[in-house]
Amino acid sequence: MAIILNIETATQFCSVALSGAGELLVKEGNEKNTHSQLVTLMINDLLTKSELKPSSIDAVAVSMGPGSYTGLRIGVSVAKGLCYALDKPLLAISTLQAMAVGMKEIFHMENDQATQAFFCPMIDARRMEVYSAVFSSTNQQVREIKAEIIDQTSFAGEITKGLVVFGGDGAAKCKTLLANNPNAFFLDGFHPSAQYMAALAEEKFVSRKFENVAYFEPFYLKDFIAALPRVKGLQ
Repeated sequence: MAIILNIETATQFCSVALSGAGELLVKEGNEKNTHSQLVTLMINDLLTKSELKPSSIDAVAVSMGPGSYTGLRIGVSVAKGLCYALDKPLLAISTLQAMAVGMKEIFHMENDQATQAFFCPMIDARRMEVYSAVFSSTNQQVREIKAEIIDQTSFAGEITKGLVVFGGDGAAKCKTLLANNPNAFFLDGFHPSAQYMAALAEEKFVSRKFENVAYFEPFYLKDFIAALPRVKGLQ
């Protein structure tokens, strides 16, 4: 099994995971939006604990989005820097697909319906929008990734077919609208983690689905719009 460094910075909390060699080591930040301060420190900590040199890793996997513009830029910049310096391949992992992996893992511990359920990871896209997609119990994407405003008709097609499990920091936006539906289940407190990227990264490594380190860009889904400065006199 390949030794892969996984980096997750798509949302408010960042994390890194070192997978392979028969174990999975995870380090997660517990403060919001501290990616630039913590990511490289957490990577160094994991390598130290595993007694590995940076050159020992076989690839670097990064959460590709959608998600926070700034967070994605930080994660991809760190991943690219490591790949250039170490001459290692870059793997890009869908943030929502990795979330679906984690959601199924957690839901399965509590409910035996996991093998029939659909999983809908949601990321807060600010205002009333969320980034979301729908995955089957075998982690096959059954609805495209999109930014949308949730209303009472959202996910009607999936909910009529069976149980839909919602999770992520965007799920709270639709909980009041869908919580009374018996086919809607909410995983409260769920958030992305680099540990959920490991299996997907291993699959891509084995299949040699590497990214071009020079030209790879995160999947932002929406264009970045800079806000007006809040400092008096700067407009």
